[in-house]
Amino acid sequence: MINSLSGRLLILTTVFVMVAEVLIFVPSIARFREDYMLNRLERAQIASLALLADDMLDPALEEELLKNAEVFNVVLRRDEVRQLMLSTELPQTISATYDLRDAPAAVLIRDALVRLVSPENAVVRVIGAPVREAGLQIEITMQTGPLRAAMIDYGIRILILSAVISMVTAVLLFFAIRALILKPIKRVVGHMQRYARAPEDARRIIEPSASVTELREAEVALRTLQTDLTQALKQKERLAQLGSAVSKISHDLRNILSSAQLFTDRIETSEDPLVVRLAPKLVNSITRAVHLCESTLAFGKAEEPGPTLTLVSLAELVDDVLTAESLATRGQEIEFAQEVPPGLMVRADPEQLYRILSNLVRNARQALVASGRAGEVRLFAEDRSEAWRIEVKDTGPGLPPKAREHLFTPFQGGARKGGSGLGLAIAAELVRGHGGHLELMDSGPEGTCFRITLPKGDSTY
Repeated sequence: MINSLSGRLLILTTVFVMVAEVLIFVPSIARFREDYMLNRLERAQIASLALLADDMLDPALEEELLKNAEVFNVVLRRDEVRQLMLSTELPQTISATYDLRDAPAAVLIRDALVRLVSPENAVVRVIGAPVREAGLQIEITMQTGPLRAAMIDYGIRILILSAVISMVTAVLLFFAIRALILKPIKRVVGHMQRYARAPEDARRIIEPSASVTELREAEVALRTLQTDLTQALKQKERLAQLGSAVSKISHDLRNILSSAQLFTDRIETSEDPLVVRLAPKLVNSITRAVHLCESTLAFGKAEEPGPTLTLVSLAELVDDVLTAESLATRGQEIEFAQEVPPGLMVRADPEQLYRILSNLVRNARQALVASGRAGEVRLFAEDRSEAWRIEVKDTGPGLPPKAREHLFTPFQGGARKGGSGLGLAIAAELVRGHGGHLELMDSGPEGTCFRITLPKGDSTY
């Protein structure tokens, strides 16, 4: 109970209410003391009226008046003259004088607390203003014992009442907080626990229903989180199924391509100039396809294999990529160009770098084909002191906002209708495997530019 949120709220509420009551109690006890003394001044003034009516009073009557007023003597100041109206013998000397006329609140509180903690029964003088303007000043002497006893009795009653009010307030607040906050929180926790048992079940996603604004915001945020997680789990499940299917297809396709490699040997013996020129590229393409199938099978078992770094002639690799893509233009007015120094050598995995450039150039070509206008795909490279930079530029229409938002996310970053978005995701992953970085430099109505940065040495980007 104590460790629960409701139990702690109950305790804290009781404590805070008691603190508030104590803060009220201190000025209240000071006010009670002041009223007590003013009441004695008023009684003494009423008693003195009997003397004003009859100059000579019987000593027994005078003693009774003083006893009823609970004072020892009464001094009334009228017309600048102090006159002893009623008096009796003091049991002890006067220990203090208190002037209640325009006394500051701090002084009244201090005197009240001092009297409350002082057990001795002292005689004090009290000065005040007569009621109904019956004089300029009235003074009385009285004992503090009865005053202190009355203050203690009043304080006990106030504390008991404060305790009752505190308990009632705490209980009411406890049930109110339990109904408005704790139950909705437990409901949210219950939803989280049920969802955790089967996160792929969309029926277990919470529906916000809290009336408290903050709790409703929490429920909305939880629903968004659960929705995204459920979709991610479903996507991973589809990817797992797709990976299994691709592994099977790659296995059979590897066998088919291996047979195709045997046929290329006969093609190389042809004397046709066009065949002689294209046969090596066909052999290279089939070899890469076989290697890709083998890599896909390896990926299905574990992950994308790490790159085997070697010095690669970038100009020759770029020429293979642009030649393969130019054959797929099917009469479209698309030009391919390169600005690669002939002797530029980069440290990379040749097969993976081919896949990176092929994916980027293919995306650029497809963007131009989808726009239905003529354009150019240009590949630029430079050798800098700390890294090699390769840029793939096109004059296409640019990437749509949705594609930019999920640029390197599989199945979400596709720029064209029907695209899967795998090309950029694969390219980015392969570049990261080289310790480099693939980034979108620019995209707009005048075209798109991607930059590949491959570090030299062991530095990464």
